[in-house]
Amino acid sequence: MKHGRKIVKLQRKQDHRDALLMNLTCSLIEHRRIRTTLAKAKALRPYAEKLVTLGKRGTLHARRTALSSLRHKDMVKKLFEEIAVASKDRVGGYTRITKLGQRRSDSAPMAYIEWVDAYVPKVAAAPETEAAAEPAAEDAAPKKKAPAKKKAAPKKKAAEAAAAE
Repeated sequence: MKHGRKIVKLQRKQDHRDALLMNLTCSLIEHRRIRTTLAKAKALRPYAEKLVTLGKRGTLHARRTALSSLRHKDMVKKLFEEIAVASKDRVGGYTRITKLGQRRSDSAPMAYIEWVDAYVPKVAAAPETEAAAEPAAEDAAPKKKAPAKKKAAPKKKAAEAAAAE
């Protein structure tokens, strides 16, 4: 019987598999969406979603537990401050897997895995409004350029001069 044997092995030993999932999770946190094989995406989903659940707790113990899994302080910070905050109203299902078809070289099924709640990094709102107002004023009175003058090819002149001599 296969009770309690749910883990996907991905044809790797445990240390290699743990390192692979840690690197895939860090890439997912950093880039918001990654392209990988379907088997790796399915193996990554529970690993990443458990980390988001830790991020939603927000305690020091949860942060240290996530750090022991990810081993990158900046990724843990991004997980707790951006991804977990964006998913605070969701009870589960933080990731989405979109199938892409087969890879050309070896026909492996490929997929995108991404966060369902796309988070937007904090950006100052005041500079955007000022920057948006300036181009609008410039667009009101566009400057017209004079048409470009055509130049004769230098090879023709040199050929004509040689023929005239």
